[in-house]
Amino acid sequence: MKADSSAHRLSTMLQTPPDLVERYRSGGWWGNSVVTDHLDRWASQKPDADAIVSHFYADDRSVSLSYRETRRLVDRTARSLLDLGVRPLDRVAVQLPNWWHFPILYLACVRIGVVIIPITPIMRHRQIGHVLNRTDAKLLVVPSTFRGFDHAAMAGHLSAELPSPPRVVVVGDPVPAGMLSFDSDVVDRPGPGHPLDPADGRLCGMRPDPVRAVSCICFTSGTTGEPKGVMHNQASIMFQSRGPASVLGLGPHDTMLMASPLGHYTGFAYGMNAPVVWGMKTVLMDYWQPETAVRLVAQERVTWTWASTTFLVDFVRSSAHEIHDVRSLRYFICGGSAIPGPLVEEAHARLPFRVIPDWGMTECGGVTFVRPDEPPSRAAETDGGPVEGMEVRIVDPVTREDVPIGAEGLLVTRGPGQFVGYYRRPDLWRSAHDAGHWFDTGDLARMDEQGCIRIVGRTKDIVIRGGENIPVADVEEILFSHPKIREAAVVATPDPRLGERACACVVLNPEERLTFEEMQSWFAGSRTAKQYWPERLEVFGDFPRTPSGKVQKFVLREQVRARIGDP
Repeated sequence: MKADSSAHRLSTMLQTPPDLVERYRSGGWWGNSVVTDHLDRWASQKPDADAIVSHFYADDRSVSLSYRETRRLVDRTARSLLDLGVRPLDRVAVQLPNWWHFPILYLACVRIGVVIIPITPIMRHRQIGHVLNRTDAKLLVVPSTFRGFDHAAMAGHLSAELPSPPRVVVVGDPVPAGMLSFDSDVVDRPGPGHPLDPADGRLCGMRPDPVRAVSCICFTSGTTGEPKGVMHNQASIMFQSRGPASVLGLGPHDTMLMASPLGHYTGFAYGMNAPVVWGMKTVLMDYWQPETAVRLVAQERVTWTWASTTFLVDFVRSSAHEIHDVRSLRYFICGGSAIPGPLVEEAHARLPFRVIPDWGMTECGGVTFVRPDEPPSRAAETDGGPVEGMEVRIVDPVTREDVPIGAEGLLVTRGPGQFVGYYRRPDLWRSAHDAGHWFDTGDLARMDEQGCIRIVGRTKDIVIRGGENIPVADVEEILFSHPKIREAAVVATPDPRLGERACACVVLNPEERLTFEEMQSWFAGSRTAKQYWPERLEVFGDFPRTPSGKVQKFVLREQVRARIGDP
């Protein structure tokens, strides 16, 4: 049954306590700007500069939009959303690849105070149905087809099943009967040409409150199996945009390559919001192909990018470097999992950029970064220190007291980059925070004497063998250093005597084979306690992943147990 409008509007209110709101505002961390203020600024100051370069893998072509063209499309789209009955605080779900249409829709939603729900292209019927039903979205925007999948047909099936189906907008052809075309019904919809034209001044006065109004609901990618609707306001998103820029000294003359899905929070916050704030050019890739990425870096003079470790492996080992000049690329921010030391050494030896590890979550954006003035080797040793304004601690999971330097514990964080609530689940917000407003990340980490952290695993990823915790991240590092292994992950398998044993899950380099005995010999030369050696080896063609490339260990664990016949 459809929930009434007032209940939904109340459910999007901030769950952030008033004292935190006041702290962030008085400290200058939460300001008064929204991303479209910056769009207007750059459209005025450098209207002909490229804002978006959108690469389409299917026909290997790119579409470029200047800041002037971007603002024009944003305002046209905002007016069309109003014509379609969308109002401030309504929800609009967008499941698109990394096409220029996505940032246009996001900026249009901000323009009129609408809440956007970004969804990655790999999500299917079950997951999208859950999101639409939970949020009561007014519109759903999908591609007609992408990579052989008929998204429009899926949207039609969902519309027939949901009690309150959204109107469906389709990007591309064909557009099924009963659905709207993005081209003809949104961007080319008849109307006045200027957003402030007296004949249609509806956009005036619709700018959202950057603190009080929720701007997006981003459903977690599910590394632990339970997606939650993470809400951010413009204030928290705008704060996050400062992080990489301040750490790396980025500005309007920089160009970003974004291949991580815009429907995932990394792509959303740092592929759509941050570049507009800083007046940069963003190069979007709708499908990851390492050779194409190398070529685009050279063609567009890309200076920085942000992706998972898997993307870094592919980029570093691509043969395309032999024919394309990538000297413009200064920084490769890498997160989602620990970066193996051998990969860091290989990247720095072969290519001109610095690997910049980071740690973050959908709930708080990028929190820690390794600084470029630190020794390059630090990229293999730490996930960096917090950006100004954010705080991190390592605490005992039971007592919540700080653990000694170098000891493993639970990572907690707080600060103005923090999310403002879980959609329609204030109980989850309360359970995730302690009395001091510290957020339980679920990550296990260590802290060094410089205040930098190193993620060693998830609380649910831990392997406890005979009462002793196995250092999963260290074991994975040893596995990755094997010349035959492309990727590695360690999960627990049940054992009647020891409780759990470690299983090494590996993806091998092409045409390689690896035996359990070979793996054991490798560990014998690693000077690691024998109790930490994996006691089982499972070879995979690839790992189950989130849209951003993180390994879904809860799925991997179940796959291993299915192989060994454990219920």
